[in-house]
Amino acid sequence: MLPLPFPGRGLYVITDGPRPDLLEAVHLALAGGARLVQYRDKTDEPARRHAEAGSLLALCHEYAVPLIVNDDVALARAIGADGVHLGEADGDIAQARGTLAPGAIIGVSCYDSLERAQQAVRQGASYVAFGAFFTSPTKPFARRASIQLLRHSAALGVPRVAIGGITPDNGADLVAAGADYLAVISAVFGMADIRASAQRFSQLYSFDRAPSP
Repeated sequence: MLPLPFPGRGLYVITDGPRPDLLEAVHLALAGGARLVQYRDKTDEPARRHAEAGSLLALCHEYAVPLIVNDDVALARAIGADGVHLGEADGDIAQARGTLAPGAIIGVSCYDSLERAQQAVRQGASYVAFGAFFTSPTKPFARRASIQLLRHSAALGVPRVAIGGITPDNGADLVAAGADYLAVISAVFGMADIRASAQRFSQLYSFDRAPSP
């Protein structure tokens, strides 16, 4: 099965590790309008992770939403995921591209570096992610990126993802600056009403806004 095509702009939710209600939580986020889902689980439990990722893939495809696997190219290939997200130490784009199905989505963390993003695009990245833009509960000591980076990266020619401490309140400025996606963990999956939280983010993309100069 070929990967789903990359969707338009919107909310990019990232799962927050082992939780007993993982499928229901993601279901609620999808019902709230999430356009991309990333399976992120840093534990060393391969059988559970394989089963969860496979179940999430089926759920996401019910909504025609791609599932991206964080870091783990082998797991992404094993379940037929739509793509993989690579951090600084997670292997290179060419290797991932050669391992996954044709057309796979390959995202790359570029932190606060336009140069890293330019290199990633040259190497075939499907999208680049910048951040943290704000203090992140998941990674409190993450490198900080300036909102100007979104404006300065407009010519990259691939979607740009903003991540790090984003809420529906501070996310509007990132969307206006050119963020094609807002990547969120705790501000969706840490909320009592996951669907409503996802909807608040999705509403930021309810109409196309040209990035501010």
